[in-house]
Amino acid sequence: MTSKALNQDGVRLELDAEQAVATVTLDLPERRNAQSPAMWRALASVGRSLPGSVRVVVLRAEGKSFSAGLDRQAFTPEGFPGEPGFMELAGYSDERVDAVIAEYQEAFTWWRRNDIVSLAAVQGHAIGAGFQLALACDLRVCAADAQFAMRETSLGLVPDLTGTQPLVQLVGYARALEICATGRMVHAEEAERIGLANLVVPGEQLAGAVGDLAAALLEAPRDAVVETKALLRGALSRSFEEQRGAERGAQARRLRDLAGISD
Repeated sequence: MTSKALNQDGVRLELDAEQAVATVTLDLPERRNAQSPAMWRALASVGRSLPGSVRVVVLRAEGKSFSAGLDRQAFTPEGFPGEPGFMELAGYSDERVDAVIAEYQEAFTWWRRNDIVSLAAVQGHAIGAGFQLALACDLRVCAADAQFAMRETSLGLVPDLTGTQPLVQLVGYARALEICATGRMVHAEEAERIGLANLVVPGEQLAGAVGDLAAALLEAPRDAVVETKALLRGALSRSFEEQRGAERGAQARRLRDLAGISD
């Protein structure tokens, strides 16, 4: 049994009965879940409103495509009502442009929090902002028809919704550069081979595979998962000696917790 906690601007949030698993659904299938600033604000609101009991967040999408990227309305002279268009942004000061893009990025940042494990279920197209939203999650399970592409560079822009770092971490600098600079499609089979996808399954098995993985992620004690995620996320930015120290500190906290000894 699930409860609906939010449904606005193409984003739906549902919680399971224990409020341990939150499912975030992109719900604009008629527009192939194209993204807009309104959708980004709704996604950011989801991150702020999650109950503290949530351990796993599943990101999925209705329809044939995960997300076709930024809504094409953004590329028209009118843009989105009440939002600065590309040409208007170009006339802003550096500080103001930075503030606008930083607000948009909030929709893509909270998925990496150490207190949750985020899991994207990807079918069909994940283009541009859709690709970056999938990259925002810790894990990706893909249907066999999934196709990723980073089209921003082909449009004269850059990926600016937090996707560049996880892409490099997952596939390496050279492959990330090639994917971004060419804007080509990365199909599901290749995505699994290069480490972009954790698992690829037939489309009809996607929901079941995601459910099984979410259940498996709930098996270990929560605090152990939180500490482990923090260790792994910090590993690339620390020296070997620093990582050894971080492991010792984390293990000491776990031992005290298991023994019932408070700090």
